Amino acid sequence: MAVLDASLSAGTYRRRRAAESCPSRLLPIFNVTSAPVPAARRPLDPNFLDEEILVKHIYERDVPMTTRDGVTLRADVWRPLEGKAPTLLMRSPYGKGRERADAGFANPVPGLLTFLNAGYAVVIQDGRGTFASEGVFQPKLDEIADGEDTLAWLAEQDWYDGTVGTYGASYEGMTQWAMAITGVPGLKAIAPSVASADWYSGVWYSPGGALSLSLATFWNAFMYAAEEQRALERGETISDESLKRLGAALMDPLALNYDTPVADLPVIGKGRWFDDWLAHPDFDDYWKAQDWRRSIENVTAPALFTSGWYDLKIHETVGDFVRMRTQAGSVEVREGSQLVIGPWDHGNSTGRFPDRFFGLTAGADLSPTHVAFYDKWLRGLPESTPAPRVRIFVMGIDQWRDEQDWPLPDTRYTDYHLHSAGSANTRTGDGTLQLEPPHTEAQDSFRYDPRDPVPTAGGALLPTLPGLVGPVDQRVVDGRADVLCYVTPVLDEPVEVTGHVELKVFVCSSAVDTDITAKLVDVSPDGTALNICDGILRLRYRNDLSEPELMTPGEIYEVTIPMSVTSNVFLPGHRIRLDISSSNFPHYDRNSNTGGAIATEALHDMITADNTIHHGGTRPSRLILPIINR
Repeated sequence: MAVLDASLSAGTYRRRRAAESCPSRLLPIFNVTSAPVPAARRPLDPNFLDEEILVKHIYERDVPMTTRDGVTLRADVWRPLEGKAPTLLMRSPYGKGRERADAGFANPVPGLLTFLNAGYAVVIQDGRGTFASEGVFQPKLDEIADGEDTLAWLAEQDWYDGTVGTYGASYEGMTQWAMAITGVPGLKAIAPSVASADWYSGVWYSPGGALSLSLATFWNAFMYAAEEQRALERGETISDESLKRLGAALMDPLALNYDTPVADLPVIGKGRWFDDWLAHPDFDDYWKAQDWRRSIENVTAPALFTSGWYDLKIHETVGDFVRMRTQAGSVEVREGSQLVIGPWDHGNSTGRFPDRFFGLTAGADLSPTHVAFYDKWLRGLPESTPAPRVRIFVMGIDQWRDEQDWPLPDTRYTDYHLHSAGSANTRTGDGTLQLEPPHTEAQDSFRYDPRDPVPTAGGALLPTLPGLVGPVDQRVVDGRADVLCYVTPVLDEPVEVTGHVELKVFVCSSAVDTDITAKLVDVSPDGTALNICDGILRLRYRNDLSEPELMTPGEIYEVTIPMSVTSNVFLPGHRIRLDISSSNFPHYDRNSNTGGAIATEALHDMITADNTIHHGGTRPSRLILPIINR
């Protein structure tokens, strides 16, 4: 990707990014459903199934089941021609017709063909209020009851052998957690991919309290479009203006992020669930009631977790794995859970990005891993080779590696101290990272203007547009005066960073509230600077996500910015860099700096903030890296 001028405006940056995107990747999901038809037995489509599968399975389309409150949900069922079989279940809001192809190397979740070839019955159900199922879609709220009812319905089928496993990615992982946290009998294994048991810091807000704006606008427009399509299929009339807005949003998924106030975005649809999410920016009782992490102790099915270093939910995925290892309902479940992480984003597991290709082995086919996992827990079959508890792709050296646990038992957390002569601004500034704490105190300042935020350049987010997600050369943004850069000397030896990264920093501001962003960067000898992981803290949440507390302008606070997790070897000749600013837009919403309700504020309501990072002496600001010496 070409290096862009450091003064590039956010609007121009967005338009260039949108021009690089492939809108066709976003549209097929809205063209895969048809009006519900009565269930009919017929053979599987011979275009993608071999003859052996055709003679052993029966396909039933739109099979109905009734929930406890009288709503009809429909599923596609592939079951053995004779006898009973263990079942693999996916509950999805994205249309069951999407799941009929085999994913292979394009996605860590295997496709239907893999499971049918392995001898499983497969049930893929449209969630409540989506595609062929009746009712009203309310994200997450009905999934526990509907999941329980679906499992009870399965138990009544004459081909069901009493054991079920679940699979699926993203929201489909959320529906798996909904079933698992009840400890329902018969559920023997779950495999939530790129998913999270938490709905707040795992999805809609960051662990530091900032709204995941690009995800929220993209996903809600995405789901709203699906609702509009269903309405059209029912013969309802949709206004031309509504269709126009939806079409524009889907063709340019970033466009919605530039309108303010966020709470007034028309394409998302007033009165829908997103209004509630914006009305609860704190981690309050609304979110705590939906926090399934607190119910991990009820889980009686081991989990196979798969994710990517550039997936937006990676920090919560590894957190869920740790909680399963320490809190799940039995020793067998705790010992049986597994974790696989590749150099992937939320929708692409090839390991190929515009600015970085992680090699031919990066796109691992995880079909054998899933089948072996289900065979063990649903069928009781012995493993031909014991599966590693943790398998990670180590970037930098671009190699897969098996590990005993997470965090890695031999992790050594090491402080890299920030220092400068007072001019760390831009990549050509004098900011340094050093192992020895500096004795002299210094500070670096920059002005954060919400009207000119630092554009998102890579990271773990949605939508997964080329040049927006994953590893991106930071020279598109690190020439800005509102980006502070602290860098080590050129490395003589490789330095492996594998685990949780965080920044402890002393900060003050002219505003009562602002954001601090932190980004770990790998700088190559040729100047290429690729982002490894990052984080953001909304300073009103510096003490507690549940109890916002405004700052006193000019007062210095020590705060901690969680920077997610990673595994990367910084090679000899490279340098380790930390970039600090106050915005990462549109990945996260712009802090207005006023201390008010940000979602309700227009751009003209926002004010600038003069922010200062203090370091050295009695204010030891430091980047804390999990170092592995092997």
